[in-house]
Amino acid sequence: MSLELTDVKRLARLAQLDLTDEQASKTLAKLNGIFDLVEQLKAVDTSGIEPLNHPIAAHQNDLALRLREDAVTEPNRREDYQKVAPATQDGLYLVPKVIE
Repeated sequence: MSLELTDVKRLARLAQLDLTDEQASKTLAKLNGIFDLVEQLKAVDTSGIEPLNHPIAAHQNDLALRLREDAVTEPNRREDYQKVAPATQDGLYLVPKVIE
């Protein structure tokens, strides 16, 4: 994919940027360079390669992420917290309407 100068000018107008012709030309070159890089990355065959949890895992196989178990450790205290609320219903706080 590559852009043309008219595409850059249209994008600049949509972004409310005031670009000169020289700035638009430089931007066109930079954007097309980015698209070329993306095309190169898309061309690499990654079939059979497992995704990494961490970039260092590519060089250090015994890397273990230090994550805690996803377990509830706090008790449910919703009723205690809602006792002091002026108004609640079905476990939700009721507030006055502020927008008409």
